[in-house]
Amino acid sequence: MKRAVNKCWYIIPCVVVGVALAGFLWIVLGPGPMDFAGGTRVRIADSHGPNPTGVPAELANANLVERGQYLARAADCEACHTAPGGTPFAGGLAFVLPFGTLYSTNITPDPETGVGQYSDADFLKALHSGIDREGRHLYPAMPFASYTLISDSDALAIKAYLFSLKPVHAPPRDDTLIFPFNERWLMGIWSFLFNPDQRFEPNIAQSADWNRGAYLAEALGHCGECHTPRDLFQALDNRQKFVGAIAAGWRAYNITNDRDSGVGAFSNTELSQYLAIGHANGHGTSAGPMAEAVDKSLSKLTQSDIAAMVVYLRSVPAISTPDLPAPKQTPASADHRQSVAANVDPLGKAVFEGTCASCHSWTGVSKLTPFATLTGARAVNDPTAINVAQVIISGAERRTPAGRAFMPAFGGAYSDSEIAAVANYVTARFGAQHSAITPEDVAKLRGLP
Repeated sequence: MKRAVNKCWYIIPCVVVGVALAGFLWIVLGPGPMDFAGGTRVRIADSHGPNPTGVPAELANANLVERGQYLARAADCEACHTAPGGTPFAGGLAFVLPFGTLYSTNITPDPETGVGQYSDADFLKALHSGIDREGRHLYPAMPFASYTLISDSDALAIKAYLFSLKPVHAPPRDDTLIFPFNERWLMGIWSFLFNPDQRFEPNIAQSADWNRGAYLAEALGHCGECHTPRDLFQALDNRQKFVGAIAAGWRAYNITNDRDSGVGAFSNTELSQYLAIGHANGHGTSAGPMAEAVDKSLSKLTQSDIAAMVVYLRSVPAISTPDLPAPKQTPASADHRQSVAANVDPLGKAVFEGTCASCHSWTGVSKLTPFATLTGARAVNDPTAINVAQVIISGAERRTPAGRAFMPAFGGAYSDSEIAAVANYVTARFGAQHSAITPEDVAKLRGLP
């Protein structure tokens, strides 16, 4: 009996270590962002098809700085390197994480506080390997694990554009990460495990449009950084590719081809419109970080590049997000007396009647602008109501070829209880399943930058 007990002391630790090792390998050896497509990938030099990198044919005669401007917009550099109300590209934007706050850096050509002293090699090392000019490891809030796919020539075109900007003297803000996350050397281990540090390779089994779309979505646009969940080590979990995640306090929704919780119910035209202008009739209007991505990046792309992104997105396997029902497509009754779920606070209806109904209407189909239509929108069909509450707090503004659509920020006008109540009323009246967001949840959202 004693021998059996002693033997257990050896077996149990071995089992624990074995399970831990298996879990570690499961994460580290996960699929890459384009592995779902199968096929064979080759170096661009060995490919006989069109080069998927660079600028579209419409800009074939553009100079280096013009090409760099287009590529920098496709990479959405301005969004992350610009603080609210700050000078574009001068940095200072806060990234609030569970373990502290990071601030983006100045990437204007200022020689003291920006990238003015970066050589070509320095710039490529930062973009591809996540190591700055001083040899410090960057945090993956800078999506170098995606940018590593950008070709050297495209990266240097972006550098040429950044160096054409007016230098801005903007010293970096100090990060406030807790131990051990404030130890930058640990990012070297993270990068070794999760950054392949290799350039984009076209898939010879796929079309030219697919490869161009993959380059735009994975390398430049880094869509997965917001729309793909992260694993235990904060790397992208490509087994759940594009199934949705929380980014900057907003919910980045499922963009797989699942019809109920993803974009499978969008037509190609509707998906193109949503990418290009941040709105598609019957599917809602973008807000928050997605609206910013549209305004500063996607809306600047050519129609051919948007079409290529749609081709690529259509190839991503459908994965269901269990808590997201299919959006309710039928308008609500025009009768404001229509009842909703019994457990929805009547305060929500009072706030909606006094402030919201004039633009959004009682049916959810706006008479003023389709951008204000709630029927069919993913956000009002999200039982967490995170994005509904966020847009009430922060407001939204969309600028389109048809004109300006504006949603005021009501965060200063209403209490946490009022915002929670009206968010729950909106999902109950216009969505497939009502939410139960609390004043405490709203307070946490307010605390985010």
